Amino acid sequence: MFPLSKSGPIAQRGLQTVIRTSIGSRSFHAAKKAHLASLLARPRTYATSTAAAADPIVLTESRKATPNVHNGKKTLVLLGTGWGSTTILKTLDTSKYNVVVISPRNYFLFTPLLPSCTVGTTESRSIMEPIRHIIGRRSKDIRFYEAQCTDIDMSKKELVLEQSTADGAPDQGTSTRINYNYLVVGVGGTYNTFGTPGVEKHACFLKEMGDASKIRRRLKDAIEKASFANISDAERDRLLHMVVVGGGPTGVEFAGELHDLIAEDLRRWVPELASKIRITLVEALPNVLPSFDKKLVFYTERMFKKIGINLLTGTTVQRVDEKTLTVRNAATGSETEIPYGTIVWAAGIRARQFAHTLRAKVPDVQTSGRGLIIDDYLRVQGTEDIWALGDCTVSKNAPLAQVASQQGKWLSKAFNHMALDGNTDAVNGSSLIATKTKPFVYSSNGSLAYIGGEKAIAELPFFNKSIVAGGPLTSVFWKAYCLWELSSVRSSLSVATDWVKRAMFGRTISVD
Repeated sequence: MFPLSKSGPIAQRGLQTVIRTSIGSRSFHAAKKAHLASLLARPRTYATSTAAAADPIVLTESRKATPNVHNGKKTLVLLGTGWGSTTILKTLDTSKYNVVVISPRNYFLFTPLLPSCTVGTTESRSIMEPIRHIIGRRSKDIRFYEAQCTDIDMSKKELVLEQSTADGAPDQGTSTRINYNYLVVGVGGTYNTFGTPGVEKHACFLKEMGDASKIRRRLKDAIEKASFANISDAERDRLLHMVVVGGGPTGVEFAGELHDLIAEDLRRWVPELASKIRITLVEALPNVLPSFDKKLVFYTERMFKKIGINLLTGTTVQRVDEKTLTVRNAATGSETEIPYGTIVWAAGIRARQFAHTLRAKVPDVQTSGRGLIIDDYLRVQGTEDIWALGDCTVSKNAPLAQVASQQGKWLSKAFNHMALDGNTDAVNGSSLIATKTKPFVYSSNGSLAYIGGEKAIAELPFFNKSIVAGGPLTSVFWKAYCLWELSSVRSSLSVATDWVKRAMFGRTISVD
């Protein structure tokens, strides 16, 4: 259906005129046909983004995307759609800047519930908030490009973009350039294999939604293969052995969700196999959850042993092969080969490629291989008008979602103050923010983790002390906190609905 034009000789009232003058000479349908034909004959223009057509980004012959600079506003580019960048997008006064968002991922991912997506407790789309929905709630003048930022020319303040392919990789040959005045790097982090042989080839990771889908498929395939009667007992035991590497919150929560799948659903679906499924968690440090209070660490380890999750603490992975992994005990130095059916690597984090590309531009200052070194004002050391936040940075703060979120709030407030003071024309915005704003200070809101069996642990600040708790009531608090922190009412209702469906009908790990 074609929309009615708002201007021109045949418009909304023009259509009525044509119909009235056509009575007696032609039918109503003939008049409507003439109107549609006139619309088809009119020339059309297309915008290259969601921005208003009166203020488009023009794609020149040299494939350079140029934001409109005739409105007198500076161009602020946000790289990434993670916790930090999305928080800026929600709290920034977008009327003061030409805001451009660039990311290969066109949604915000609520990562605390990612482990639950691997086993069907929560559906994938429930924790994915489309970035264009967020943009639509803020301003139609914000532009979004689904692309990878692959290079930067700091002297020209110019970024090189590559359009993303279906698997998220940059599409070579689709290079586009875009200018910026201020740049915020929030590209996030990815998995860190620490150079362990075979990990990238054989292990699953748990950083993106695609990883959760891959784990879901691996689990389903392993269970279905183990159901055949013509395989040996040793092969069946291998297929039903699930190994989790990494005893941080992600690894612990995934192990807990996996236990719930076995205890609550697989025992009804495949009782002959459920009793044979084993879960092993491997951690290099002496205890799991090293950032939590010791009481909660001991409580978690005790609960894992009670529900049958095998803990191998003080153990490092030396090599991962197609069907086995080799581990070394730090105390004895002995190595053991462990057969597995599915292995999930949830150990370590490192910055994404663009952070290292930017590091290479100022190698004398950016000396850390883990990511971008920033100061207390989130400025990337050795650069001008470039800030960074979240998992791609190296600072005194841990790589946590709440750290990135607080950094985003601080930085958006700094940009708002700079615009309010009328200083957006400043030559060096990063120096101006440092002189006008107090440095960023992280304030912990506490830590929560789900450990399976409808139990969770919590460490919450209370004045100068911390309150620690664990058990079923803490699990209720954890769920309520997740619903509160989700990015929209739509997401909160979707997740709550998923939990109700799981309680009534059970999980599903069906995949395409």
